[in-house]
Amino acid sequence: MKHRKGFNPLGMMSAHRKAMCRNMVTSLFRMERIRTTKAKALEVRRTAEKMITRAKNDTVHNRRIVSGRLFDEAIVAKLFTNIAPRMKERNGGYTRIIKLGERKGDAAEIVILELVDYKLDTDEKKKSKKEQDKSKEKSEEKSKAAKGNQADKE
Repeated sequence: MKHRKGFNPLGMMSAHRKAMCRNMVTSLFRMERIRTTKAKALEVRRTAEKMITRAKNDTVHNRRIVSGRLFDEAIVAKLFTNIAPRMKERNGGYTRIIKLGERKGDAAEIVILELVDYKLDTDEKKKSKKEQDKSKEKSEEKSKAAKGNQADKE
């Protein structure tokens, strides 16, 4: 039973654990997706979800509480202006954990911790690369045609 066991100490001293959690939460809000071990992800998720819940109600008090734990004012601003409004209709469950498998060296279970509304940009990047390639080809054809016209005039 897990009664009266508030958190996972992760085999670290308290200062190291708190700093690691702050850094990972900051990275999660900055990138909206991080890759880590399952145990760390479960601890970071608890902190991140509490901060998102605080950020849904944008008050000076809530901003001060969150900024006391994040140490990066740009990320605090992003949390209150960008991330929290996207989660306004949700009553919790702002993050998801996707299992990737085990790490080769120590067999630690590796997961991806991401915000629920995170979308991969791969399709858009592929489309934009194709469009860029087409535009480059067109511009090359135009430049070749222009060079050919100049050669004919001479």
